[in-house]
Amino acid sequence: MDFLSPLIWGQLLTIWIMAVALGLDALSLGLGIGMRGVRKRTILKIGSITALFHILMPLAGMTMGGYLSAILGHIATICGGVLLALLGAHMVYASFRAGEERPINYSSLWGIILFSFSVSVDSFSVGVSLGMFAGDRTLTVLMFGAMGGVMSIAGLLLGRRVGRWVGDYGEAMGGVILLAFGLMFIL
Repeated sequence: MDFLSPLIWGQLLTIWIMAVALGLDALSLGLGIGMRGVRKRTILKIGSITALFHILMPLAGMTMGGYLSAILGHIATICGGVLLALLGAHMVYASFRAGEERPINYSSLWGIILFSFSVSVDSFSVGVSLGMFAGDRTLTVLMFGAMGGVMSIAGLLLGRRVGRWVGDYGEAMGGVILLAFGLMFIL
């Protein structure tokens, strides 16, 4: 691999831009979840599992390659949007139910997996598209994973700080953010 080649730098820049774009979901949604008040250890768990999902989902998509890419990409985006909208609506609803336990616990393994899956669904559809082109799969999925993990941690930390400022309404605001992103994906 000749790192001085403009073709290599162009490919790296393209992969990095796609990784940032896919990581923005994790950043934005991490902001919403972080407003609920998440412990630092949980933030590291969420970031690690999100990074893993940002590696596995596009890799699975690339493996599927050319199979039904146009249809699957659209369906994956809608499914991700529905999931996010439901999570957001539930967070808003649960924030107004005083004294009751929240059923979605983002410090539990299943809650972390649900979050990581929801922010990685679009990586699968991107992977399907990328599977039709020749390129360095290892570099692509590692960059996607790194950006997804780092951006989810940044969003969770920022949300945690913002959550202290907004108090009890942080969970409702986080739910509104999730709901808005879900609706944006659906529409």
